[in-house]
Amino acid sequence: MAGEKQGFLTRAVQLGALRRWSQMAKAAPDTDLPELRQQRSIARKLKAQVDQLIHVADARLALPLIGNQAFPRPEDADWAWRPELWCGPLPTPGMSSVQSKSMLGKQATLFHDCAQSELTLRQLRNTREADLAAYGLRLDVFRFDGSYLSLAIDLPEEASRGLTRKHLIRIDTIVEMEKRLEIFARLNIKHGPNTEQIVRELPLHQDDIRVEFDLAYTKLNEKRVERMWLDLIFEGPQMNQVILRDLTFSRRKRAEL
Repeated sequence: MAGEKQGFLTRAVQLGALRRWSQMAKAAPDTDLPELRQQRSIARKLKAQVDQLIHVADARLALPLIGNQAFPRPEDADWAWRPELWCGPLPTPGMSSVQSKSMLGKQATLFHDCAQSELTLRQLRNTREADLAAYGLRLDVFRFDGSYLSLAIDLPEEASRGLTRKHLIRIDTIVEMEKRLEIFARLNIKHGPNTEQIVRELPLHQDDIRVEFDLAYTKLNEKRVERMWLDLIFEGPQMNQVILRDLTFSRRKRAEL
């Protein structure tokens, strides 16, 4: 009740101030010059603060919502997820000269075998109208003397819970790049001492970049599934900038034949 009362009083004060300034604006043609000069001085100070509020509000309200988990997914999906890196601000937004096994956040790890790292990773705020994810990930690669470069995304426990060979795992992503390159997605499923791996090339030439992993073609031991992770493998990444605007996962069961 106290909060509602305070909110009502605040709105009443704001409306009262708006009425007073509206009245002064209408009366300005006939206001005495000394008083008009004083009103103008106050109005200019208020205008600066109002313009600042409008600027910040327009910028914040136009951006994708932080923490947003909304994205297109199959209607029959029994699990869907967007990793933290694409949802909200990380404590450390970026790093340079990235060493292998460096983590950005709790779920993303970069792997490479460069003798000298000329790689940078940075989380950036998405600002495009088409973006649903609040943040994106930018990977800058300069000189590259290694043989492999991959970004591993650890999937949460919920992704593995109840997993069967009847499931399809889908990933959707939005990718921007300076120069064309190949990106492969490898799904890894650890079950007992074994790890199943399924590799798909991302169709970067298509508007909707989407791949599905059909677990029917694996030797998955459904009773011993421990965890899953995804490797994004970049082929020929030197002198390039790659931005992953979004990355989402979903899981559904294959239709019975």
